[in-house]
Amino acid sequence: MPDLAKEKQEFSRLKPNLRRVWADIKADPMYEHTSVIVPSLSVNQEELAKVTGASYYEERLLFALIRLRNPNARVIYVTSQPVHAEIVDYYLQMLEGIPVSHARQRLHMMSVYDASSRPLTAKILERPRMLARLRSRIDDASRAYLTCYNSTDLERRLAVSLGIPLNGVDPELLSFGTKSGSRKTFTEAGVRHPAGYEDLYNEQDIVDALQSLKSARPGLRRAVVKLNEGFSGEGNGLFDYPDDNSTDAIRTALHALRFSSLSECYTEFICKFAIMGGIVEEMIDAREVRSPSVQMRIHPDGQSAIVSSHEQVLGGSTGQVYLGCRFPASNDYRSLLQEEANKIGRTLSEKGVIGRFGIDFLVCRDANGQWQSYAIEINLRMGGTTPPFHALEFLTGGQLDESSGLFRTPNQQTKFYSATDNLKSAEYRGLLPEDLFEIITRHGLNFRHTTGTGVLFYMIGALSQYGKIGMTAIGDSAADAQDLFERTTALLDAQTGDAGHGEASPIFDRYLSME
Repeated sequence: MPDLAKEKQEFSRLKPNLRRVWADIKADPMYEHTSVIVPSLSVNQEELAKVTGASYYEERLLFALIRLRNPNARVIYVTSQPVHAEIVDYYLQMLEGIPVSHARQRLHMMSVYDASSRPLTAKILERPRMLARLRSRIDDASRAYLTCYNSTDLERRLAVSLGIPLNGVDPELLSFGTKSGSRKTFTEAGVRHPAGYEDLYNEQDIVDALQSLKSARPGLRRAVVKLNEGFSGEGNGLFDYPDDNSTDAIRTALHALRFSSLSECYTEFICKFAIMGGIVEEMIDAREVRSPSVQMRIHPDGQSAIVSSHEQVLGGSTGQVYLGCRFPASNDYRSLLQEEANKIGRTLSEKGVIGRFGIDFLVCRDANGQWQSYAIEINLRMGGTTPPFHALEFLTGGQLDESSGLFRTPNQQTKFYSATDNLKSAEYRGLLPEDLFEIITRHGLNFRHTTGTGVLFYMIGALSQYGKIGMTAIGDSAADAQDLFERTTALLDAQTGDAGHGEASPIFDRYLSME
């Protein structure tokens, strides 16, 4: 067993290196450095098992190959199973101005050849020879850093084992990103959030909280019970209040919780609740409720910045499972969201948090028709809205204009997109990567640098086994992006014998049909 105190001490010693490397990269776009990418989903594995094709989510960070646009940068990308060579080439050919052969020389794809349902980071740490090869590939550790999907004790141990800093939140600070920690952070930041209770750990805690919430808000019809470490809405249970607010009535109704996942049951949920803890909060019931989010980043120098805003598309049996998103969030309340997000960003920065994170909101109209926002949760990790925005950066070389919340290319074109990591059809099963590339090439759906529009796919490896893929459709307007999204879906359906679904159904309606 490693000496935990020494590990934490070494992790802290490495932190300033990230700040220095970050400053050097900002000062010199041609700065020579190495980025080690380990897209491990180091989250609760029972919750992750509910996600179809979860192992292929390791491909979602392939957009980080954008770093190879710097001809002096090197990237080491590690996965559980090898990534199909044509998938890698698919991304490399998108690097405008960089020959594929040059980029490939500076890219090291590595695999542990282990398909088990455990975090990738744990698999690497179990293999001392793999660690040794990683260290040898890094070359100059003083000019390297580690990027992961999320940060846990495993990622801290890996960073220390490699002798490089982690470009992410210190695991000691992860409590700020739990459901309970989020509510406390919102309170500290002075940001409106739903009424509720945190730091609950058993059935009686939940019953008491539900009773108190109903007593404080007699007209309340529904509440949500959430696991502290649930994600994508999969750890949520929807509670319908009975007519009687007695303890017995509340407890009976609690046993009828409605879950987003068809595999979840109350007994298992309450067992996980006892381990993780969780919260109870009101279900916002108002006019025109929408579910936008804001993605943020706190740089190594402590400066927080807006990365993007989105309209999230949610579904599932309780309407709380993330299906996809549209960029940017509505003009009607985008500035309000960014203002609230900046308050949260400053609060987290003061606590020492760095790295990317997302904030989920609900917005609704009040009695006067004005938009109000409610912060729902903080995800101190990359999430579903990270890959599509990475795709936009990767393909266009542009950036967000934080004052407007719009994305502009270097020639000042404004770009929009519709995206999902959950496009599914039973008819897509059996499609190999080369089949997909054949279809999109023949029908002109590839991204075109000349127009700055087109489609980019990800999680391509999940197609053959699961009939599932991620997709970002980029257009010059929100309507153009959505039209391209729907035309691409219709084309895939037509090419695989699933015609009729994509054309007739509203966007995203069918994406849970295979769960």
